[in-house]
Amino acid sequence: MGRGKVELKRIENKISRQVTFSKRRSGLLKKAHEISVLCDAEVALIVFSTKGKLFEYASTDSSMERILERYERYCYAERQLVATDSEGQQEGSWAMEYPKLVSKLEVLQRNMRHYVGEDVDTMSLRELQHLEQQLDIALKRIRSKKNQLMHESISQLHKKEKTMQEQNNQLTKLMKETDKKVREQQIEQQNPSQGFLLPESHPFAFPSLSIGGAYHEMRALQIEETNHHQAEGPSSTNTNIPAWMFTNVGE
Repeated sequence: MGRGKVELKRIENKISRQVTFSKRRSGLLKKAHEISVLCDAEVALIVFSTKGKLFEYASTDSSMERILERYERYCYAERQLVATDSEGQQEGSWAMEYPKLVSKLEVLQRNMRHYVGEDVDTMSLRELQHLEQQLDIALKRIRSKKNQLMHESISQLHKKEKTMQEQNNQLTKLMKETDKKVREQQIEQQNPSQGFLLPESHPFAFPSLSIGGAYHEMRALQIEETNHHQAEGPSSTNTNIPAWMFTNVGE
């Protein structure tokens, strides 16, 4: 007996639907691989499950991104040939650009999830190895940049330390000079100089030793004494001052 015709409709049982999806997906991936090998064709297969998981297949010698870009270029070129007027060409260009950007965005989002360790269950061994290599390269670059920043920070700290040390030495030298000046002032205050002279206005100041002044004082005394003797009369005692004393010393 032959197999009966199966009616194509949605399977209501959730478990049966999941089992059928897994079986048909495996068979579909197998057929895609067979046609790529037998016919030397570039095959790209994309499947999204009801939960949003992505399942894809690309030929061994091709990658999904390259096949999608080729598909987009082909569709764009075909639409450009079909379009006859400028408005149609512009609309076709924007209409072709939008799905292209959407596909790139989806690829980038998927790669971002892979980089953080999400959705790696559906990746093959080859894809996991490629992801591991990319992460190793990224870690090496990050470590190199971190070491460079650390060396620059240490160099700046050394320069700052040297500057602060020089400022400290200058302040220490200035403090020593200030202490020396203070000690000298204290010593001068405790041991005053012996050559200190009293001012002329001081009551114990020495009288003037001016020769001219002494001469005028002696002359005044002689005149006063002569007048006094003349008033009293002659005396046997000669109180006249010798003539040599009247000699002007300043001559």
